[in-house]
Amino acid sequence: MFGTAPNTGPGGGTVVTGERWVARLDAAGGDVAGLLAHAGGLDVWERHDESIVVAADEDHLAELERRGLARVERLEPVTEFLDRHQGETR
Repeated sequence: MFGTAPNTGPGGGTVVTGERWVARLDAAGGDVAGLLAHAGGLDVWERHDESIVVAADEDHLAELERRGLARVERLEPVTEFLDRHQGETR
């Protein structure tokens, strides 16, 4: 079921479909509201004027890129992010 996507992650490594990523999405034309309206199912962690930070499956991120709704910067897999921050307090 899992295959290799044509996308690359941080450092140019291959991204595996089905993997969940922490990613920064730069909205096409800077329209974050439009991106959110057309890209349902995103777990939004931060919202900025022209971008959002989300947790999303690789397939979802690839579809956003394919449709031209956002430029996607894959920051790191969600599992690595959670492992790094486990035990931290606010």
